[in-house]
Amino acid sequence: MLLKRHALHVRPEPGRVVLRPFKPATEPRELNRTDRRRANHIVDRVLALDPQTASRQLDDVLDNFQGRHRNLLASFDARASDMDDVFATHAAFSRTQRQLVGAYFLHEYSFEAAALFNPSIVAHPDQSGVPAGALRFILSLRAVGEGHLSSLTFRTGLIATDGRLTVDPTVRLASIPYLQQHQLGAPADCVDVVFNSDEDISEHVIFPVTESQSNGIEDARFVEFEENGKKIFYATYTAYSGRAIRSELIQTTDFNSFRMTPLKGSAARNKGMALFPRKFNGKYAMIGRQDNESLYLIYSEDLYFWGEGVALLKPQFPWEFVQIGNCGSPIELDQGWLLLTHGVGPIRKYSIGAALLDKADPSKVLGRCSEPLLRPELSEREGYVPNVVYTCGALRHNDRLILPYAVSDTYCDFATVEIAALIAAMQ
Repeated sequence: MLLKRHALHVRPEPGRVVLRPFKPATEPRELNRTDRRRANHIVDRVLALDPQTASRQLDDVLDNFQGRHRNLLASFDARASDMDDVFATHAAFSRTQRQLVGAYFLHEYSFEAAALFNPSIVAHPDQSGVPAGALRFILSLRAVGEGHLSSLTFRTGLIATDGRLTVDPTVRLASIPYLQQHQLGAPADCVDVVFNSDEDISEHVIFPVTESQSNGIEDARFVEFEENGKKIFYATYTAYSGRAIRSELIQTTDFNSFRMTPLKGSAARNKGMALFPRKFNGKYAMIGRQDNESLYLIYSEDLYFWGEGVALLKPQFPWEFVQIGNCGSPIELDQGWLLLTHGVGPIRKYSIGAALLDKADPSKVLGRCSEPLLRPELSEREGYVPNVVYTCGALRHNDRLILPYAVSDTYCDFATVEIAALIAAMQ
């Protein structure tokens, strides 16, 4: 009775695509001469076309794909430049040849084709035009496409004055960012990615850009962090290389430009870290899991190095006997820090619970739900990973908790919780 489910669903849209590099097995180039020859065979075939045929072929490509992407010819030019070190010596490309060659080394990728799940929610940095008592929000989501490749994408929406929830329709197009040289004083191993400011936030798709992320950017836990009167949005996420995981940090002020930085220290070798929205005695604080079953409180002097923490919560109730983890950053209330947790029980069933931590000293646990706040209903048990409800972060709005959650690693639903009733129900 504490929780109200809403008839609001965020489902994957396979028709939304981005352009991704197509490499006919040219990697690693120094080990595979045969596949380098394949790439050059494609170039030779394009160069063998007479100018009229080449022009007609490029026109045909544009007729097929022009309305599906921004700046298509510029993308073709850029891709041909990216492949220059693979191509053997050849005659100078004409403009048409260069663009046509670039088109042959791109492919469309449906980034939400398999799933759209594990949401987190924060207040939108731009609240202009929002009615009194309402709130515009940004939803971050893990999108999964072909090959189980995870990327980070976004939606916007509104919490109306009367508490109704809506999610804005996405625009038809989608885009990936360009890399930008980072500023002086930035961490040496950070990566800055930037979107064009005239694009809708729902267009933005952040794909893996480093080797550590090459198989996925997973489960971003966004939080609005305030320090010295300035707001910045941080999110920890799991970088997956296909062989190893590690926690990394992404930060932004406007959801147009982002900085991605690896985290260091023993705690960063695990997934599922969640940052508190402010410091404690000059130190940053995280909730994370270090022993594959319990939650720990971890502090850091500089935001990037996270060592060993102290045990905070261990599996206690039958629905969480396998392991527990956090479900997003702690939420500050008058009564303390509200921490959403997930628990894994029999048949690897995931449920969402909650705990209350002391406001001044979050190592003290003031209360805890003995029963799940949210568990999979019969209609929510089928999907890519059955029997799972999961979230990467909720949002307080007035006296309610706005809780977006994933259904069986497939799509997202919404629920709201009366905070006072939740606190009263804790042991």
